[in-house]
Amino acid sequence: MTAHFSCLLVLFAVGSSPDSAENWPRFLGPNASASASGSKIPVKWTQEDYRWRVELPGIGYSSPVVWGDRVLVTSADEETGALTIHCFSTADGQTLWRQQFAGNTYRKHAFNSYASSTPALDAEHAYLAWATPEEYVVVALEQSSGKEVWRVKLGPFLSQHGFGTSPVLFEDLVILANEQDGPSSIVALDRKTGKTRWQAERRTEKAAFSTPFVYQPEEGPPQLILTSWAHGFSSLDPQTGEANWDLPIFTHRVVGSPCLAAGLLVATCGEGGVGKQALAIRPGNPATGQKPELAYEISGSLPYVPTPLSHGNLLFLWYDRGIVTCLDAPSGKLVWRERIGGDYFGSPVRVDDRIYCISRQGEVVVLAAADRFELLSRVDLGAPSHSTPAVAGGTMYLRTVSHLMALGNK
Repeated sequence: MTAHFSCLLVLFAVGSSPDSAENWPRFLGPNASASASGSKIPVKWTQEDYRWRVELPGIGYSSPVVWGDRVLVTSADEETGALTIHCFSTADGQTLWRQQFAGNTYRKHAFNSYASSTPALDAEHAYLAWATPEEYVVVALEQSSGKEVWRVKLGPFLSQHGFGTSPVLFEDLVILANEQDGPSSIVALDRKTGKTRWQAERRTEKAAFSTPFVYQPEEGPPQLILTSWAHGFSSLDPQTGEANWDLPIFTHRVVGSPCLAAGLLVATCGEGGVGKQALAIRPGNPATGQKPELAYEISGSLPYVPTPLSHGNLLFLWYDRGIVTCLDAPSGKLVWRERIGGDYFGSPVRVDDRIYCISRQGEVVVLAAADRFELLSRVDLGAPSHSTPAVAGGTMYLRTVSHLMALGNK
């Protein structure tokens, strides 16, 4: 068994469960894999092919999340800052419940919204985070009813661009990145009570918007992988918050999230709407004495907001301004690079051998996840979108600024 294949098997074991095909429980899916199997999802479609389509009040850029027969998504009122989380039936789009939280407006980037953070789900609860300059709030809701179970305030959140990172779950913890322009930390809360289980202080160099994931090396315990300007790539023990290693090699703000590709960690940073660095590193491992080290740096049209995507030994980088690059992940060698047009804030996801990504103009571009460039289709959603699709139970959930649609498994 190759080291790469072993690593993928272990990652699957950490990030998946027997019912993971029915669930898309966080931003970028099970443990940030951004991948699913779903042959019932079409390559091309029209408005008549949606199983259902519902309108959302206000706007939002968060992604849908799915657990079993429920799909949840957030939206917000841009005039008041009030945030709403909606729970719909996956079968027919009927509203099961909705919960609104009072908010206030504040200065943020023109391309951000008050509903940019994606919730995280387990079998019992939905975990939702939002932040203003006055307070960073985390709530747990009963997934069956929307009833609030607990609420925690993590202090003020200072950022010139607003808020955007999403909570992640590990064992019995809710983990939240709090890397801002003020005092920063990573916080782990008890899922059932909201009590702080650990808090790791962090250096600060511009607020980071990336969402972490849990990486399981072949030897040793799991690692929580984070990216930020101040720490570069870094690893914490997800059970205790103790630092494993960091590699501070970024020179700009981090917005997109890290991914795993052929045993390497890949992430980007940038400014002004474009990526400035895209780096692949070999992760450190305290169990073996391995130190983190740079594997290679990628040049060309680099993503700033969209997260890289891997498939086997292929690595795909989706540039914000409409150029897609495919690399050989182990070596960093260019396989192909093609202009597909459009502007992008959503990240690509893979379904079997196809890649789907939504442009800011609301066009879904479908490519072959292959070592030869093939444009399979373009589909207009009818409204702008800054979101990433979710895929569960043979259905893809597509979100525009004001609508949620269910596609496939018809």
